[in-house]
Amino acid sequence: MESRKHILFVDDDQNFLAGLFRSLHTKAGQWKMSSANSADEAIEALAQESTDVVVTDFRMGVKDGLELLQMIMSSELTCDIPVIMLTGSDESTLKQRALELGATDLLGKPVVREDLIARISSAIRLKESQDELKTMNQSLETRVRDRTAELEQSRLEMIWRLAKAGEYRDEGTGNHVLRVGYYCKTIAEEMGADQDFIRRLFLTSPLHDIGKIGIPDAILKKCGTLTPEERAIMQKHCEIGAKILAQPHSDQCSPWISSTSAQAGCASDDNDLIEMAASIALAHHERWDGDGYPRQLAGNQIPIEALIVAIADVYDALSTARTYKPAFSHEKALEIMRSEQGTHYSPDVFAAFEASLNRIFTIQDEIKDQFHDESLDVARKAA
Repeated sequence: MESRKHILFVDDDQNFLAGLFRSLHTKAGQWKMSSANSADEAIEALAQESTDVVVTDFRMGVKDGLELLQMIMSSELTCDIPVIMLTGSDESTLKQRALELGATDLLGKPVVREDLIARISSAIRLKESQDELKTMNQSLETRVRDRTAELEQSRLEMIWRLAKAGEYRDEGTGNHVLRVGYYCKTIAEEMGADQDFIRRLFLTSPLHDIGKIGIPDAILKKCGTLTPEERAIMQKHCEIGAKILAQPHSDQCSPWISSTSAQAGCASDDNDLIEMAASIALAHHERWDGDGYPRQLAGNQIPIEALIVAIADVYDALSTARTYKPAFSHEKALEIMRSEQGTHYSPDVFAAFEASLNRIFTIQDEIKDQFHDESLDVARKAA
């Protein structure tokens, strides 16, 4: 029998905690729920028992929720635990600060039971992915000294799993990241790129939207048109993704990375992958005419890898169904994109895209939207 997931609720209002526990009583068979009344008490509880998710209020006594978040993120033992922050509607600056410090999600008060269950469930899935990656890394450490094809395979799998973890926040996208990877590979081949560039592009392009993990569900999963304020928050996923990918690894959370990478002779290659992944995450919504975001780059100021991903990303978004729209036909998608050739897209990259359409149609037919790990098997075969 699968063990229950442990959820720790932190609030200095015992009546509020009691109300939460009553509202969540139907989840008692799946979740073990415990509580702490202060940040220090929460840290002590985390040291004593394995925890899958922390749900904490911001406004507490001596130490607030942000201070607790900092303590959790700074410890090797707890830095991979997803933290959901409960905030008031008047605390807009706090929300951005919480995301910057490492909060997984934000939920406004008063808390709606269904929203809380959905956020905790999403955080549990994220923790499961992180735990799986951690287990893989621990196993990899004993084998990485042998610079073999097995190391390359493990690296590929970790990248794809990270991309799939990002999709848990945007469940309507199916195998979007997998198709984008193949489209980019096909376009780069048509452009005559060297094999090393093609390989790195194939590995890193699925991470283009990883920054969406930092966008609140209310915006990310909204079915209607976003308000200007919501759109501005959504656009931050580019910078969030770049920060996630470009930020140096924590010596506390991964003390073995530097030594084992050096022993395997793969540090330089890893750096190249991280650099390209961060470049794509940041610039894949820039436009050829300079009217994109977040930095309004234009023309060849935009990295070539981001120019390729921009076309692959838009084509797949147009030609597949999403929660907020049906799929356009190939013809309609191409009509829309051709109208923006030379404004949204690089003329040279778009020409390579059009020259690759037969292969791209085949890829789309073969890789349907399936919400499980069959996409990893496809990626393994391509490595």
